Amino acid sequence: MSVVKNPILRGFNPDPSIIRKGKDYFIATSTFEWFPGVQIHHSKDLINWELVARPLNRISQLDLRGNPDSCGVWAPCLSYHEGTFYLVYSNVRSFDGVWKDTPNFLVTTDNILGDWSEPIFLNSSGFDASLFHDEDGKKWYVSMLIDHRKRKFFGGIILQEYDAKEKRLTGPVFPIFPGSDLGITEAPHLYKKNNYYYLITAEGGTEYGHAVTLARASSITGPYEVHPKNPIISTRDFPQAPLQKCGHADLVETESGEWFMVFLTGRPLTEKGRCTLGRETAIESVIWKEDNWLYLTEGGMVPRLEVPVSIHNSHATTSFTNKENQYDDFELAELNIHFQSLRIPITEDWLSLRVRPGYLRLFGRESLSSFHHQSLIARRVQNFQIEATTCVEFAPVSFQQMAGLVCYYNTGHWFYLHLLGGEIGAEHKKYIQITACDNFQTTDVLETPIDITQEARVFLKVNFSFEKLRFSFALAENNWQEIGPTLDGSILSDDYVREGGTRYRPAFTGAFVGVCCQDLTGRKRPADFTFFNYKEIL
Repeated sequence: MSVVKNPILRGFNPDPSIIRKGKDYFIATSTFEWFPGVQIHHSKDLINWELVARPLNRISQLDLRGNPDSCGVWAPCLSYHEGTFYLVYSNVRSFDGVWKDTPNFLVTTDNILGDWSEPIFLNSSGFDASLFHDEDGKKWYVSMLIDHRKRKFFGGIILQEYDAKEKRLTGPVFPIFPGSDLGITEAPHLYKKNNYYYLITAEGGTEYGHAVTLARASSITGPYEVHPKNPIISTRDFPQAPLQKCGHADLVETESGEWFMVFLTGRPLTEKGRCTLGRETAIESVIWKEDNWLYLTEGGMVPRLEVPVSIHNSHATTSFTNKENQYDDFELAELNIHFQSLRIPITEDWLSLRVRPGYLRLFGRESLSSFHHQSLIARRVQNFQIEATTCVEFAPVSFQQMAGLVCYYNTGHWFYLHLLGGEIGAEHKKYIQITACDNFQTTDVLETPIDITQEARVFLKVNFSFEKLRFSFALAENNWQEIGPTLDGSILSDDYVREGGTRYRPAFTGAFVGVCCQDLTGRKRPADFTFFNYKEIL
């Protein structure tokens, strides 16, 4: 018997949708404003997971330009039926105010690691949609409904048939589930078992009140009765449990007939505190009892950190070490799969591995506040203690030209260790500065920037330890000097972003670390990075 160590997908991998094809398991998770869209992880044993694909890799499938922070790809649903993979996803275009613009699409493929089709538009009436393939051959689209009247927002769960030949929704829309007393009902998935249709939803909101609700009906259109022990997973009343915010679940059956549930979770730094790693994915074993209801195998509603799994995989029989390291010397023609960009595809006009072989060249473009054309690539922070280093060659001729190492949550929350040029009339000067952005208010951390005019290249480093973030630089390799004070890295979290300002802000992602370049003059001054190293310490 092997053991799964939760969470199975660490660091900003929320809203899991799981399928099995033969001996292979795949999980799709949300990516919001990060491009390409949707992360797909693969496993043979439910223990060891590898990021293998991001299917939404063309603007024709996913146009995120102009999308606000934490909008974009919400809650993808991955399914498989008769040789075809289906992926339903939202591209949320607006969230502020009473109106929500939430177009939903479907793409398909016969090779989950290959190219996916052009998108089929479904509707815009809600988000968190999924596709259910019934035994009689019908396909059903199920989604939450947005009700803007009187700021009600969550209008229950709706159902409509999908016509695969016509490639569109058809027939009447059925309101099938108003939700339980927990409220904020979303993330529906349908299943058929024991002559019942089972409906899983997320309720209570994707914060500390989050929960997994199960309901069932004899007919797909309802009426649905709620599980007698609802919710079936939640830590809303258990603030000391190590896995918090548990909800937004999906089910999978193994070849041997065992059942598992994957679900969203968060690991706060303190009790009901900030989750710098964002919302992650965990797993639990579940069983069907004589009453034809689903329960956690060990009873109760609180999930475990370690879960026994009997699936045999000759390549791995114990859980991975929970450490992940990434070193890139930029010698290959393609970037490491862990890198993503903001809102736009990576194209040769702003990122090149060919112009100067062995270097990553970024052409400076818009600011870190831009919703359109940033020159930034970054990867998830997936451990509470990490170190990231890089080396940059940059010759700015203006204070409006910057390049360096960034710790990023969204356009209003980031820390930036960077090189920049001098004032007008002092174009030959070059400095190091730290800029912090907290709730959209930017501050230059160093009262006096460090003059490095004579240096051709500079090494940059960040140590991120729980809530403490500290930058260093070196003019010779490994000759590190700490720079600036210890910064509060916990502002790079959903929880902090929702605390700030006078209105609710959508905040559903997680902390990233990466490299970027800006040229606010519009002349696209380039910066060359010789390597990027991400190392997990804890």
